[in-house]
Amino acid sequence: MRSRFGVVVSGTDDGRAAEPGHDFARPVSPPAPDGLAGLLHQVCADTAQALSACGVGMSVMTADGVHGFAAASDPATARIEELQFTFGEGPCVDAFAYSRPVLMPNLDAAAANRWPVYTPAVTDAGVRAVFAFPLQVGAARLGVLDVFRDRPGSLSRAELGQALASAERAVTALLDGQERTIDGTDGLDGAFDRSAALFQAQGMVMVQLGVSLAEALVRIRAHAYATGRPLHNVTADIVSRRLRLDQHSAEGSS
Repeated sequence: MRSRFGVVVSGTDDGRAAEPGHDFARPVSPPAPDGLAGLLHQVCADTAQALSACGVGMSVMTADGVHGFAAASDPATARIEELQFTFGEGPCVDAFAYSRPVLMPNLDAAAANRWPVYTPAVTDAGVRAVFAFPLQVGAARLGVLDVFRDRPGSLSRAELGQALASAERAVTALLDGQERTIDGTDGLDGAFDRSAALFQAQGMVMVQLGVSLAEALVRIRAHAYATGRPLHNVTADIVSRRLRLDQHSAEGSS
C-alpha cells in the first residue's frame, strides 16, 4: 500500500512480544479546543488510542523549518513534542528536513549518538520509541506527526498503515482550516465565480501532472497552504497560466 507521502507500507513487525510499558502519571487533560486546534487535538488523541501509544504530538512548521504551533493528545505529550524545537534536534526535525518518516523503535545508544541532547531528555520522561511522519502533499511540507511509545518495538504493518492514515487526516484538517482562515468569498456571485475558476484550474493541473481530479485539487490547496496565499489567488494564477505546478515543486514556476 502506498500513501500520498510516497511511503510503501510493507511488513515491519519483527514478531517480538512488546515489552511492558511504563505507567505515565498524567494530569487530567483540559477540554479540547475548538476549530482547527480541536481537530488536530482529536487526530492526536485518536491516533494514540489506535496505536496504543503513550502519546501523539503534531508540529506545524514553515518551509524553512520554523516551528509554528503544536497539538498533542495530552499535556504531557505536548511538553515532549516541544523538546525537539527547544534542542533543535530529534525525529520530528529530521522527518521534516528529509521529507520521509523517521522510525526509531528503540531510543538506544545509536539514537543517543544521533540526537545527543534530545534522546536522554525524552527517555527520562519515559519514552522508549518515537515514530515521526511528515505531513506533506507533493513537495509542500506542512509539519510532522509524532507517535511516542513507552516501550521499545517496531510498528506492525497495520499500525504503520494507521499512522499514515492519521497523517493524511491531519493534512486534510490543516488544508481545510487554512482555507477557512484566509480564503473569504464575495457573496454568492463571488463564490460561484471562484468555484468555476477552481474547477478549471483542477482540470489544468490534472492534465499537467497526470493525476486524478481529486489529487489535482489537493496539490492546488497544498500550494496555497505552503505559500500562505488565498486559494482563489492561486487558482487565478493557474488559470491565467502565471503559475504552473509540476511533480517536483509545490511552489511551481511562473
